Amino acid sequence: MFKKRKALKIFVPVLCLMVIAAFAKHRLIDNKHLPESHLYAKQMDETSGLAASGLNEDIYYANNDSGDTSRFFAITAEGKLKTTIYYMGNKAERLGVRDCEDIAVGPGPVKGKSYVYVGDIGDNGAKRKFITVYRAEERKAWGKDSIAHAVPVPLNLKYPDGPKDAEAMAIDPVEKLLYIITKRGDSVGVYTSPLKYKANDTVTLTFRGRLFFDGLKPFKWITAADISPDGKQVLVKSYQKVYYWQRTTGQHIWQTLQSKPQELVYKQEKQGEAIAFTPDGKGYYTTSEGVYAPIYYYKTPGN
Repeated sequence: MFKKRKALKIFVPVLCLMVIAAFAKHRLIDNKHLPESHLYAKQMDETSGLAASGLNEDIYYANNDSGDTSRFFAITAEGKLKTTIYYMGNKAERLGVRDCEDIAVGPGPVKGKSYVYVGDIGDNGAKRKFITVYRAEERKAWGKDSIAHAVPVPLNLKYPDGPKDAEAMAIDPVEKLLYIITKRGDSVGVYTSPLKYKANDTVTLTFRGRLFFDGLKPFKWITAADISPDGKQVLVKSYQKVYYWQRTTGQHIWQTLQSKPQELVYKQEKQGEAIAFTPDGKGYYTTSEGVYAPIYYYKTPGN
C-alpha cells in the first residue's frame, strides 16, 4: 500500500505537468500559427509550389501539380488571385505538362531581369526519360492582369543515376544554379544544373549528395524547398516538418545542406507541398493542396 501511495504521489504531479505543457503548447505555439488567410481561387485545388515575385511587391507565384494544364498563378500574400499565366508546354503531353511540382524565381540569361521557373519534375513511378523546367521572363503586368501568356524556354533534365520522383526545386541566385531535391526513400538526393541553357537543351543533372531526415514514410518525404532571394537562407519541407539552414559566406548550398538543420515550428497541413520565403527573407509562407487551402505565415529565426 505504501508503494502505491508513493507511486501516486509521483504520477499525479507528472501528469499535471504534462497537461500544463500540452495546454501551454496549444496556447503559445499552435494558436500563434492560425491561418493568415486562404487561397481564394477555386481552380487552385492542387497547389504544390510557391515563390515570391522578383518584380511585384506582395505577389507570389503558385502552381498546381498533376492534372492541371500548362499555367501558373500570380496571387497576393492573402491568397487572392490576380493573374493566371498560360504558357506552351510539351505538345507530346495531353495537358502540355505532366506533373508540375514546384516553382521558383531567380536570375536568368539577362542580367538584372527576373525569371520564373516552373518545375515539371514529378515522377511518381520513376519512369520518365527526362523532366522539364520551363523558364519565363517575369512581367510587371502579371501583378494586375487577369489573364497573361508567357513564352517559356524549356530545359530537359536527366538524372545521372536513373529517374527519380521530386517535388522540391529552388534557385540559388548567388551561384546561379537550379536545385532539385528528390522526394522518396530513406534518404534523398540533391542535384544541380546551371541556369545558363538554350531552349530544349537536354542536360544531365550533377549529383551533389544525399540528405537523411528522421521520421516515418511518407511523412518524412520532401515536398518543397526555397532559397531566400539573397541566397543566405534555405528552407526544405516535408509533409510533417520544416527545416532551416543559414548559408556561410563562400559555401555551396549543397554544402550548407550537409550541416544539421534547425527544425522550425510548423502547423501541419492537410497535404502541405508549398513553401516560399518573403522577398526580405524575414519570414515565409506555406500552403497545401485542397480547395481554399489555408495560408500560414512564419518568421525566420532571428526575426
